[in-house]
Amino acid sequence: MRPDRHGAPWVRTRLRTAPVAAVAFGVLVLLTAFLAALLPRAVEAYGTRGLREAVADAPPQSTVLELKTPQPGLELPREAREDAVRPGALAAVAAEASAALPGPLRADPADSAYGVRTAKSLQAQEASLPRPDGLPPRFTLLTQSGIAGHATVREGRLPSAEGPVTTATRLLEGAVTSETARTLKLRAGSTVTLAGFTGAPLTVRITGILEPRHPQGSYWAVEPTLRTPALAYVKATPPQFYWEAGLLLAPEAAPALLGGQGEPEKYWRIAPATGRLTARDAVPLVEAVASLEGGPGLLRLRTAAGPTAALSTGLEQVVGASTAVSDAITPVVAVGAFGIAAIAVVVLVMSAGLAAARRERELALLRARGGSLRGIAGRLLGETAVVAVPSAAGGLLLAVVAVDGARLLPAVLGAGGVAVLACAALPVRAVVAHRRPRAHQERDDLARARPGARRTVAELTLLVLAVGAVAALRRRGTGASGDLLVSAAPVLVGLVAALVLVRLYPLPLRWAAGPAARLRGTVGFLALARAGRSSAGVAALPLLALLTALTTAAFGGSVLTGVADARDRAALLTTGADARLSTTDGTPLPADLTRAVRGVAGVREVAGVRIERASTSASDETHPLTVVGVEPDAYTGLARRVGLGGFPDGRLTSAGGVLDAVASPGVAERLGRAARRIVTPGGVVTVRITAVRDRTPAVPDGEFLLVDAAGLKGSGGPTTLLAAGAGLDARALRAAVREADLTVTLRAEERAALSDTPLQEGAGRIYGWAVAAGAGYAVLALVLSLLRAAPERAALLARLRTLGLTTRQGRRLLGLEALPQALIAAGGGVAVGWATVRLLAPGVDLDRLALPAGATVHGAALRADLWSLVLPAAGAVLLAGAVAVGQAWWAGRRTPITHLRAGDMR
Repeated sequence: MRPDRHGAPWVRTRLRTAPVAAVAFGVLVLLTAFLAALLPRAVEAYGTRGLREAVADAPPQSTVLELKTPQPGLELPREAREDAVRPGALAAVAAEASAALPGPLRADPADSAYGVRTAKSLQAQEASLPRPDGLPPRFTLLTQSGIAGHATVREGRLPSAEGPVTTATRLLEGAVTSETARTLKLRAGSTVTLAGFTGAPLTVRITGILEPRHPQGSYWAVEPTLRTPALAYVKATPPQFYWEAGLLLAPEAAPALLGGQGEPEKYWRIAPATGRLTARDAVPLVEAVASLEGGPGLLRLRTAAGPTAALSTGLEQVVGASTAVSDAITPVVAVGAFGIAAIAVVVLVMSAGLAAARRERELALLRARGGSLRGIAGRLLGETAVVAVPSAAGGLLLAVVAVDGARLLPAVLGAGGVAVLACAALPVRAVVAHRRPRAHQERDDLARARPGARRTVAELTLLVLAVGAVAALRRRGTGASGDLLVSAAPVLVGLVAALVLVRLYPLPLRWAAGPAARLRGTVGFLALARAGRSSAGVAALPLLALLTALTTAAFGGSVLTGVADARDRAALLTTGADARLSTTDGTPLPADLTRAVRGVAGVREVAGVRIERASTSASDETHPLTVVGVEPDAYTGLARRVGLGGFPDGRLTSAGGVLDAVASPGVAERLGRAARRIVTPGGVVTVRITAVRDRTPAVPDGEFLLVDAAGLKGSGGPTTLLAAGAGLDARALRAAVREADLTVTLRAEERAALSDTPLQEGAGRIYGWAVAAGAGYAVLALVLSLLRAAPERAALLARLRTLGLTTRQGRRLLGLEALPQALIAAGGGVAVGWATVRLLAPGVDLDRLALPAGATVHGAALRADLWSLVLPAAGAVLLAGAVAVGQAWWAGRRTPITHLRAGDMR
């Protein structure tokens, strides 16, 4: 602002008058702008990382864009057909197809390849090649480009074409991988004669044995048999197996494949580049793939490759799975964002209220001397803008430096919103408070406050929004992408609860003040009376901040706990216990294995089970039963310890030749509760179902019939061993069973495998930061509320000290005065947090938050976490008491005359 004609500049003078307040306000705006700019950038950065890793880590068969076209038509001249499959023609199509990809799809030339392959494998005629069931091996011939850059020659040299190759050529050079050579007993110099060619068979002389440089890359993995031979089978009884392998030819040898019956086809495998993908590219990427598979993009590809070309890929499923996880996570992250945003707004408004209260008399004097609202607002706006705008810009710069690889516009909007709010809060607060000049300060406490019609309408509006948000979340869940009302449900519930508490909490304090007045001491009565008449503005905003913070923390802690529980249950449903040991072929376990496992550190329960296939009759093979023979006492103890399908003792007894059984719901419905005969590998037994359980450790995810192993006829020893115990030593367990050929599955390892994806990890961190920042803002709101009333409390202590109040009583007075609000906020926060979790639990999909795409865990539900409810609330109470005691200590160090100046109206 311009300097006044007869005085110093206003803004400079005001900032020099209160430099500490200006610096504190700038730091507050800096941190708030930093968080507002950081959140959208962090969300986008983690989304980008998640999308890139989802595409990069997916199997190449799912992500490569494969463009195919049949061999040139027989109606064409022979020379034209041969020229169409030569490397030059294929390379031109590859370049044109890569250029025709719609954005954001980009080709990765290093992993892309093209060539000609036989769609139908050809039979080898050499009798020396391995024949598992007497059937000769079959080879797929490929003339794939770029072999020199993707393989290392271990023996011999790369294949080449001697002279021009035509459809009549019957002698070619080829190469195989080292695994193919080892399996099929090939070496450099071997020949493979392939049937299915006109006139004479095709002979391929092996000139090189190759070692793939990147065997998991798309060059080798899209065609699995090119790298590693595989056993295929002919449908027969029993099935007959033969080897399928790949054989690499020189690219110039492609015309020779046109002379056979291998149904040759041209192909172009375009590997997508992931380095430039961003989170916002997910939807355009799916649309681009759809266009290439059956839309305008396919027409452009057919212009290059021919009218019969077709493109296939699974990239849209990979991106769709990543998008589904993002859609499940984003609304939950938005809950934390809404929570911290609400608390930050409250704190900024409270800081403006503190500044306005500190300058109440100054602004009232300006109005009394003819100052206009516009002029006062302009001067205050200039003061705050000088501090707020540079601070917000600094916060934006810090956010840009902290998180790279995200768009700038959302961060600018977030920091800009903070700057606008910070600049406008004090002028608007002053204009509202000084609409009319006032001769003296009116009382503003809850004893005189009367809610007006506007406030009632606003509160009812918030109530309707909260009810609508909760109903929408319970009905639609968090899968509705971009539904801000659903994400704001916890914050709206906390806001409504805060408004209700502001209206109600003075009543119990006034009721308690009556009995307190009849006590001998005056400290309790004074504390309750002052707490019940505290300023309406001072009481409402801290309550709102505290309840919002506690509700957000409770909901976030419950979500994180629910995610951990879902993963724990998923790991348990995989193993059935803390460790699972079984033979690979279903044979009985070694006799001394149980004793060896019991001796492993950490093992508390061990149970051996035998799993067999049975049926209800000898002729019924279409509906088999899974019968589990167990030792009742050991198995019952293990089931109780792991918490999976436990049942009381005595459920697996036998009487009169009938075995009592525990069954899954499906088996119980099928067999009924009456005695029923079943056919087991050892013979016919009679069972009667006495209990039904959804799960059991031996068969954690499937239908089962559990019986006493001693009652099974001809039953051998256990085929599976289950162990339970906290802190089980995995290394020692594997060492104990090293000599036996067993499959060892550990629950801890399965749990570790369910670690966060980049998107889930980023969402968890963002939510953790949001909860921590919300707690910090709530603490700041509590401190600001106490600072606003600090001068009045200091003056009260000074007056009471002149009447004989001791320093100890003064500390008790301020502590008791601050505790009711903190206790009510803490109790209300616990209640509202618990209610919020209960109300919103049906709409939160923990499976998509915690598990890989497509995985589900039955019974995993959001539940209130006790520590997330109690710890923040207890911290708020302790902090309120500590701040009040500290304020009393500081006021006690100053002399009463400092607060009792002549004419002081405090």
